[in-house]
Amino acid sequence: MPRVRRSETDQRLVDEHGPDFSEALARGLRIISAFGAERPMMTLADVARAVDLPRATVRRALHTLDRLGYVRSDGRLFQLTPKVLSLATAYLASNSLSATLQQAVERVAGRLNEACSAAILDGDDIVFIARAGPTRLLGVGVDVGYRIPAYCSSMGRVLLGGLDDGDLAAFLDRIQPEPLTPQTLVDRAALGNAIRRDREQGYSLVDQEAEVGYRSLAVPVKRYDGRIVCALNAGANVDRVAVDRMLETFLPVLRDIAAILEPQMV
Repeated sequence: MPRVRRSETDQRLVDEHGPDFSEALARGLRIISAFGAERPMMTLADVARAVDLPRATVRRALHTLDRLGYVRSDGRLFQLTPKVLSLATAYLASNSLSATLQQAVERVAGRLNEACSAAILDGDDIVFIARAGPTRLLGVGVDVGYRIPAYCSSMGRVLLGGLDDGDLAAFLDRIQPEPLTPQTLVDRAALGNAIRRDREQGYSLVDQEAEVGYRSLAVPVKRYDGRIVCALNAGANVDRVAVDRMLETFLPVLRDIAAILEPQMV
């Protein structure tokens, strides 16, 4: 039987991770990750385009995921099933950090009556690992597991500030910043300056760079040796909370909770 042609992405991953890297597992995870708010349901051809794989390869992967209960199909369109949540549940159940941070964001949200989140750096993105707030303020689709680019988010810039200068320079060389809003900072030199400034001042305030009409403030949560473990933020609509009030009201609360968290970080 002829070997399935490797996509450029597959070949790059094998070259990067070595001969023990499982292409089949990587393909399945890429297919699961291809679904989202913008693509909740896809045809076979849609999935193949999204993950840059041959249709035959995608067909076998989808069939396997269907038999395992992670996707379902009406014969034409595929969508994820709730069983996918078990993957996230396994992480949350095995990670005491998530439970600790969930309690922390609930405290912040309760004190400020605004949405609060915690996130970690994962590659060039941040991933939300805890979130809380009034129901009216929690955005649709923005929940635990949600990813956004690190360069345009307050938590991302706080976390990037934890990189040494060499790693930060490599990040800035690697990314291709896109203007998610008219306010998004996309110049690499300016981004580097903003990240270093935020590192020095101990917080990051990002104003409508990731979402029009929304600004957020983030602080680092460090462990005993000063290494940043995660970031904690609170945000609000620009019409409801001015920058001055955010600095005067949000920043002390976030720093207070971060200080309480730090002895628990490992």
